[in-house]
Amino acid sequence: MLASSKMKLVDEVLSTFTREELFWLNGYIAGKFSVTSQTETVMPVKPSVNKITITYGTETGNSKKLASEFAAKAKKSGINAKIVSLDQYRLNDLPKEEYLLSIISTQGEGEPPAAAKKFYDHIHNNGFKLDKLKYGVLALGDTSYPLFCKAGEDVDQQLNKLGGERIIPLQKCDVDYESEADGWFDQVLHQLSSTAKSGNAQVFEPVLAKKATGKKIYSGTILTNTNLNDRGSNKETHHIEIAADDIEYLPGDSLGVIPENPATVVEPILQLLDIDRTKTFTFRNEELTAFDLLRRKVNIVYLPERVVAKYAGLINQDIPPTKIGLLDLLRIYPLSNDNQFEQLLDILEPIAPRLYSISSSPEAHNGEVHVTVARDKFTLNEEQKCGLCSDYLTSLPEETNIEFYIHKNNQFRLPADDKDIIMIGPGTGIAPFRSFLAHRDATGTTGRNWLFFGDQHFVTDFLYQTELQNWKETGTLTKINLAFSRDQQEKVYVQHKMLQNGAEFYDWINNGASVYVCGAKEPMSSDVEDTLLQIVEKFGNKTIEEAVQLVEQLKEDGRYLKDVY
Repeated sequence: MLASSKMKLVDEVLSTFTREELFWLNGYIAGKFSVTSQTETVMPVKPSVNKITITYGTETGNSKKLASEFAAKAKKSGINAKIVSLDQYRLNDLPKEEYLLSIISTQGEGEPPAAAKKFYDHIHNNGFKLDKLKYGVLALGDTSYPLFCKAGEDVDQQLNKLGGERIIPLQKCDVDYESEADGWFDQVLHQLSSTAKSGNAQVFEPVLAKKATGKKIYSGTILTNTNLNDRGSNKETHHIEIAADDIEYLPGDSLGVIPENPATVVEPILQLLDIDRTKTFTFRNEELTAFDLLRRKVNIVYLPERVVAKYAGLINQDIPPTKIGLLDLLRIYPLSNDNQFEQLLDILEPIAPRLYSISSSPEAHNGEVHVTVARDKFTLNEEQKCGLCSDYLTSLPEETNIEFYIHKNNQFRLPADDKDIIMIGPGTGIAPFRSFLAHRDATGTTGRNWLFFGDQHFVTDFLYQTELQNWKETGTLTKINLAFSRDQQEKVYVQHKMLQNGAEFYDWINNGASVYVCGAKEPMSSDVEDTLLQIVEKFGNKTIEEAVQLVEQLKEDGRYLKDVY
């Protein structure tokens, strides 16, 4: 027992804690007492749970990394942990599971990663029961996006609807996820240990984690904004250099930027609604003028269908599902009265950041970060449009100030300096490979470097041509293969060049080279992987099953890495 003075002190401290913080503290203290000190041996509680399944769904590899770390922790605690990717998980095993942990990230508009789509659809579209299941979900996401951790939320709720019981609440993690994820798993282990003592783990209702972000926001200045395509090109690809103090990044990282809405869209909305541009409003606990709010904070250019549906409810009208700009929506379906603008703000979402692969190296471009941005042009309702962020960035004049952050990508890193690399990056996929080559050139590494690059035309679309030629002449770039698809009658792409050089390609892989792919997810990255399988099968003299196994092993070993979008 504690002395009354100490007990009073404990009560005073605990009174300042929330329920969730008390729950965390409970697990933290339990973890402290499970550690053997130098002067005292504390016998750990042997869990009655002897096996769990840890599944993961990932795009960048973070979920997989956590799954492996959790499995190692579980085994040290006496629990046998089976790890499986959700795209490899046998769906028929789900009703048989007793203890299941799922680590899942969120992509795009609140969607699960491609590897988790089959599992996600299965639990939503099948009317089975999971009465035996005890589970926990760890959701990875980015608070900058409107649908933060939505895929993880959906999985957690659906498993509960099917009859599963939560071991502990859903944990939602931002980009700096390590400490929260570790704490969550420590709580899982504590609950499983509690099962040994009480016979039943305590079941909690889901708790939404606080949306806190640890991103460091940099303020930079545009040094250069140059169109890399020559006159006559169908494309407009800009090389943008930004100066910033004390900037920290590595080759393979991306730059995150929140674009501004065009003033040509903001001003007509203010006029249409007859709102003074200097009048202040509150949005997400931030007070801003009407102009700054529409210019810098809320998404008004392309409203997703979910926002349009909420707007239909606001004005009590039927609006067909569509993706539309706020200005057009207000013109076609006006607000009922002037007082509804603040209600409109409640349903609008913040502008989501966009990520661009960094094309510079801190070793070669000290105090600067470079990006390669293709101006996205498309036709919507017979009107030519441009992507919000690419139009914003490519239009910035020199000396403009810009805020951004660095998005770490630890799953797309250079290998040891003496290891060979093969880089496959058509179009703007060249960006991280310019970073790789600049870094290897500046640091004098000994590993060989082979680049496959392609675009439409040699004359107008050979991005970074002079630099690549210089690196080839100096030996930094060991080998380069080019595929310009429209310079001959039959289209030629990077995968064709890979196959033409298949024997040497396989030899590089067989001798330890890492393969990197950057650019469009579909169809490019799929075509490249199919070609890689053909090369392994043909030039490695393997069956298709053996080729698939080897490529999977390259992924496992971190020697086949993709940064695709």
